Amino acid sequence: MNLIVAVDRNWGIGRDNGLLVHLPEDLKYFKRHTLDKVVVMGRKTLESMPGGKALPKRTNIVLTGNRDYEAPGCVVVNSEEELFTVLEQYDTDDVWLIGGASMYNRYFGMCDKLFVTKIDADLDADTFIFNLDEDSNYVVSSQSEPQTENGITYRWLVYERAK
Repeated sequence: MNLIVAVDRNWGIGRDNGLLVHLPEDLKYFKRHTLDKVVVMGRKTLESMPGGKALPKRTNIVLTGNRDYEAPGCVVVNSEEELFTVLEQYDTDDVWLIGGASMYNRYFGMCDKLFVTKIDADLDADTFIFNLDEDSNYVVSSQSEPQTENGITYRWLVYERAK
């Protein structure tokens, strides 16, 4: 399984159940990696999507404890066991964990590759994830040149499980 996320300097990922900043090129990067793949998310992440709808041209899997939850265009699962049973039918390289914080913090250790957009700014987040730079189980395997958009500088990094 892969993970994809954008973080600020403090490993913040969101504010008020939304993204910290609008970076069109980073959204294209996200789309390029997840299109025609399987995306796994929590309920709040789905509800933060435009219109609260499933991402097009992807298999959307939503984990929620609410057994009555319905999400058109999504596979809704209600337990970790059910989630991993559903994921067995897919190649793990095609599965992308896309949020939110509780999903990232709970399942990042099951991911072999973590695609992290590191934003060089403190964006006043109210939602945070683990700091991968402090986890010796992962190493940076690639890093892009700095990108600047809307006055924000960022890099795309790939962390891989240390051998």
